[in-house]
Amino acid sequence: MKPLQYNGYLGSVECSFEDKCLYGKILYINDLVTYEAETVLELEAAFKESVDDYLATCAEIGKDPDKSFKGTFNVRMTPERHKAAAVEALLQKTTLNDFVSQAVAEKLAGREVHHHNDQHIHIQATVTEPLDFGAMRRGSGYRMQEEPREN
Repeated sequence: MKPLQYNGYLGSVECSFEDKCLYGKILYINDLVTYEAETVLELEAAFKESVDDYLATCAEIGKDPDKSFKGTFNVRMTPERHKAAAVEALLQKTTLNDFVSQAVAEKLAGREVHHHNDQHIHIQATVTEPLDFGAMRRGSGYRMQEEPREN
């Protein structure tokens, strides 16, 4: 099921047959913010209300509302695919990490990426070409078209 989207935030959608309700939580934030409702339309409204309340609360207490990502995560794959990726990275004279990062960038190329910053101004960017993650570590290589918009 697709997540709910509002104001740059994503929300999960779950169903409880026992309680006869729909429920979810705001995804990718440091805090736990949940919502529930009896219908899909009510759930969407509850999600939007929860996002607005969360942002207002964060502003009141001077807290950054977004979850920080470290840039590292484990990737599980078959041993054969792991070996094939390691060999291909070696042949391309790069690291396995850069090889996997480049593969993710290529998969996301052309899709819109939405960023939410602490001033609550949304930046919408479209990846226009695969990113060079090695160059990004050196301070260059980030090529995106930014289309700022205010909400």
